Amino acid sequence: MAAGGVTNGSGSAPTGSAEDAFSRRREVAATSARSLLLTVLGEFVLPAGEPVWTQNLLDALGAVGVEEKSARQALARTAADDVVVSERAGRRVRWSLTPSGRRLLSEGAERIYAHGTPRPPWDGRWLVLVVSVPEAQRALRHQLRTQLAWAGLGSPAPGVWVCPDAARVDEAHRALADVGLDEAALVVVGGTHGGLSDAELVAQAWDLRDLEARYAEFVDRFAALEPDPADPAAVLGAQVRLVDAWRRFPFLDPQLPAELLPPGWAGARAAEVFHRRHEQWSAAAGRAFGS
Repeated sequence: MAAGGVTNGSGSAPTGSAEDAFSRRREVAATSARSLLLTVLGEFVLPAGEPVWTQNLLDALGAVGVEEKSARQALARTAADDVVVSERAGRRVRWSLTPSGRRLLSEGAERIYAHGTPRPPWDGRWLVLVVSVPEAQRALRHQLRTQLAWAGLGSPAPGVWVCPDAARVDEAHRALADVGLDEAALVVVGGTHGGLSDAELVAQAWDLRDLEARYAEFVDRFAALEPDPADPAAVLGAQVRLVDAWRRFPFLDPQLPAELLPPGWAGARAAEVFHRRHEQWSAAAGRAFGS
């Protein structure tokens, strides 16, 4: 087993870019005009690498039922967060991703489209973190939980976090560093030896029943959805809703190896539905967005 050092950390709350990253990642778990805008930006603007007119963004959000006033407010908030920047061309305005916005959406896109792909056989090793945050520092505790959950860790007991993917040790260190606790944590990689079984550890660290119910709901929602191919706005709306619903799962799902999942795991069926529908609607949705 390999262990990280243990020292006394200050436990102070993170500032600046760490708080910004935390706030932006929290958008993954939210449903709002702003999260739908981030979906549109990641799905269409990021891969194109070109500025986009305001009206294209308003039309895309309108296709999923967001009123123009709410869409403009979401755009203003996203610009204030340094995700997009505007430039005027006569009476029209177009928007480009900022460098930080491109990094944010690129990270999200990598997770979204890779989520649910087959994983290699599990090597039996666990990543274990032991880190304590005083009860009085509730904001810091919440930030830590969010950062470690994003990194795929679950908590079977107070102050203890685990993940059956030892390769995420660097990501865990970055999550700890983002909240100023990397020097105050014990980080261990190795196999279990007696005590709780691997299955019992999983059951204590994650609520897989709730997650499986969410996957089943996703399948029910999108497996039979057939937007009219003659209606570009309907296809665009279906694609945005599909990606917006799927983009939450990398945040919620620790992506456990198959050896630790229950039989007939609904996440596998949900992944098949997502990738099939995304490929089926992608070209028409892209044309509708750019028209």
